[in-house]
Amino acid sequence: MTADDAELTEPSDGIPPQVGAPARRALERAGYLRLSQLAGASEAELRRLHGMGPKALGILRDALAAQGMSFGRE
Repeated sequence: MTADDAELTEPSDGIPPQVGAPARRALERAGYLRLSQLAGASEAELRRLHGMGPKALGILRDALAAQGMSFGRE
């Protein structure tokens, strides 16, 4: 299986594979294992996680929008 194949098999509710390792670890440490869990979190809350940067937030924002979801209110 190639990296491209892995991206195609990523669960639709999983954290997008484009999210870098530091941000992915930050999300896991905070208990966010699925994309749908982020719909209740505010961007400000996620921004405070060590390892979470603007690029990862943008990827997550786009992934949520593609599923008809968005971050919670500030």
